[in-house]
Amino acid sequence: MPAPGLTEESVPHNASEAVGAAPAWARAIEAFPPSDRILSTILTRQAARYGDRVLLVSGETRWTYAETADIAAASARTLHDAGIRPGDRVALMCSNRPEFLQVYLGCAWLGAIVVPVNTALRGFQLSHILRNSQPSLLVVEAPMLGAFDTVESDVALPALTWIIGDIAEVADAKRRLMPLPSLGAKLEAGATRPGDTVAILYTSGTTGPAKGVCCPQAQLYWWGVYSARALGIREGDVLFTTLPLFHTNALNAFYQAILNGCTYVLESKFSASGFWSAAKRHEATVAYLLGAMATMLLAQPKGIDDSAHRVRVALGGGVPAQIHAPFLERFGVPLVDGYGSTETNFVFAGTIPADRPGTMGYLADGVEARIVDADDSVLPDGQAGELVLRPREPFAFATGYFGMAEKTVEAWKNLWFHSGDRVVRDADGHYRFIDRMKDSIRRRGENVSSWEVEQVLMAHPAVEACAIYPLPSELGEDEVAAAIKLEAGQALEAIDIVRHCEGKMAYFAIPRYVRFLSQMPLTENGKIKKGSLRDAGVTGDTWDRDKAGYRVKR
Repeated sequence: MPAPGLTEESVPHNASEAVGAAPAWARAIEAFPPSDRILSTILTRQAARYGDRVLLVSGETRWTYAETADIAAASARTLHDAGIRPGDRVALMCSNRPEFLQVYLGCAWLGAIVVPVNTALRGFQLSHILRNSQPSLLVVEAPMLGAFDTVESDVALPALTWIIGDIAEVADAKRRLMPLPSLGAKLEAGATRPGDTVAILYTSGTTGPAKGVCCPQAQLYWWGVYSARALGIREGDVLFTTLPLFHTNALNAFYQAILNGCTYVLESKFSASGFWSAAKRHEATVAYLLGAMATMLLAQPKGIDDSAHRVRVALGGGVPAQIHAPFLERFGVPLVDGYGSTETNFVFAGTIPADRPGTMGYLADGVEARIVDADDSVLPDGQAGELVLRPREPFAFATGYFGMAEKTVEAWKNLWFHSGDRVVRDADGHYRFIDRMKDSIRRRGENVSSWEVEQVLMAHPAVEACAIYPLPSELGEDEVAAAIKLEAGQALEAIDIVRHCEGKMAYFAIPRYVRFLSQMPLTENGKIKKGSLRDAGVTGDTWDRDKAGYRVKR
């Protein structure tokens, strides 16, 4: 059952779509048959259709649809003249600025593969990506060049590095540095196919190094279609994002804009205090939020911009259930639940407004899903198991992990992509995320769901954020640990957390370890880095109820 979209009454006042017309995403499917689902064809065709309509707004930069097509072709020429050929990798470390998209578009037009690099990476993580992808060219924003001084000694960097920004700010005697070339002549689009890799996006590893997800041209096309359908995007919408371009979310929002005749507004970074004023300034109608971002917006002092904007709907993946109603009441914006991964697509979406906030929603049309046990046998509705997925459309999912054949086979076992997520399917076709399979804690022969414990803790009025994770037990298996961030002005003792849990969950799930933090370690997407908490172990500020002699009530 696909998630319902917006009603006709929800059409934004600045949209150009006529009421009753087929939605833009449906027209995109008709306009681009399977062989045409490559960026060069999409951009060329949309440039002919929309011409001088603004596609990109980033700072002072404005690109029309026609100009963007020309930029892509000219960028491809600069890459070609530098010796880059189809299939070559181009590593790109850059913040949210137009040059990121310029390089990306040039690679996609030429048939080269862009490797976006998280701007926070250093040392081992950065070394692994460079070893794995073996780029032929490095493109780096000037202030970030120092990150490459931290790579391990055996890593061979490309002979040529292009610098985005003021090259006078950097110097490197070991490498050949050049400013990002100026654009000139255009290059005819390469003979690219929908299944050809357009980008390698690295996902954070939990038990090993990050895996490079091979994203084909058509996968990004389907991201644009599925996301637009889930969000109810219409032609003429203004899509507003502050999320980093080196991740799937902001990148696929650019495809949403191209495919649906929208304007894509790219801010440099998220600012809780300036978010709504920026949305108002850009006359945004669709916004993109993840996890803690919605909570941070609610924590800001109330102001006139809270309701003076034009935002009609916002992506709310990972936003806690209890945030949806106050967010809608204060800002007038419903949050759309959803689920997707770098390897898959926007495969689940909730209703607008949410019928069951904080969950995954309903399966997208064009995707198949199963909930399976450890032997890949299908489980009945209501029983938790691993979510496995496969697309019905060609190349709508990633094609594997770059240079990691064994990991590819493991993840796509029995021709289904194994998500690693424990999920429940309800009888009416609604899906609920329980936790990561690897986040399930095994204690004294019992399985403990970290998600379930977190829900109990989040119900405490003094708790702002929490994370449940395993720490090693002296007896083998795991002990349950809780990291807690309190609401401002609140105070609790560790034993208060344990007492709050008593009677609300099985005794074996109640945390043994409690640690209070002023700030949670977060990823670029605002998710809590449980790996960092696990790696820290039993720290000096960790309370141990066994050592305190407290016995939980059974």
